[in-house]
Amino acid sequence: MATRRFQQVDVFAADPLYGNPVAVVVDGDGLTTDEMQTFARWTNLSETTFLSAPTADGADYAVRIFTPDEELPFAGHPTLGSCHAWLTAGGVPADGDTIVQECRAGLVRVRRSGASLAFAAPPLVRSGPADADELARLAEVLRVDAVQIVRAQWVDNGPGWIAAQLADADSVLAVEPGPLGEWKVGVVGAHPAGAAESFEVRAFFTKGGQVAEDPVTGSLNASLAQWMLGDGLAVAPYRVRQGTAMGRRGIVEIDQPEADGDVWIGGATVTLIEGTVTL
Repeated sequence: MATRRFQQVDVFAADPLYGNPVAVVVDGDGLTTDEMQTFARWTNLSETTFLSAPTADGADYAVRIFTPDEELPFAGHPTLGSCHAWLTAGGVPADGDTIVQECRAGLVRVRRSGASLAFAAPPLVRSGPADADELARLAEVLRVDAVQIVRAQWVDNGPGWIAAQLADADSVLAVEPGPLGEWKVGVVGAHPAGAAESFEVRAFFTKGGQVAEDPVTGSLNASLAQWMLGDGLAVAPYRVRQGTAMGRRGIVEIDQPEADGDVWIGGATVTLIEGTVTL
């Protein structure tokens, strides 16, 4: 065992304590997969990450991302939280304000702008409209009538997201889903014109056999943005609100500086706990 630097970072936090936390072991070199999984199970946060020296050319650092139950190839808020922790711990990127993270999904670029960080959305591994059977099942698990689903789309960039667009933000906030099985479901609806945030988003998955909700979800917002910008359903830049139904105040900033270029997913990050752990 060794003493290792540790941070707990609040991500997409409009206000500290109202975003989505991630635990980050800064000195992850030398840990086995079993040791990482055991620690992630102990923190019991949605994700725990472990930073180490990169092995890929061009990467500034490497990260492995774990839920209490499994390792993920990529996840959004852990990417921003890990980058924040790496920078706070003294990391210096090779390319100014662009940081390159190595993860199981490949290299992910993160850019720094003032107090905010944003990652370039990774490519989708599954896309396209839901078919009739999938739409029917989606309506069933969301406990809404199928006609309330304006559009339904696969927006999977690794975790397995399928998404439903409802008529408006109030409809999103009213959703009370039933059993999801293996599905991870995102729900999106527009706020009224002129509102500070363009869309309300919620993210549902199964945890311990029960329906759970993710407070603020980088991977889902990345894939939703690629779908909605690509199909002309949104115009960048825009802001998303998430976590409202859980008493959180997450704000996700979406940008696409060049038409048909990279989609960037960003927000505020802040260290709330800093110290050491023995692992």
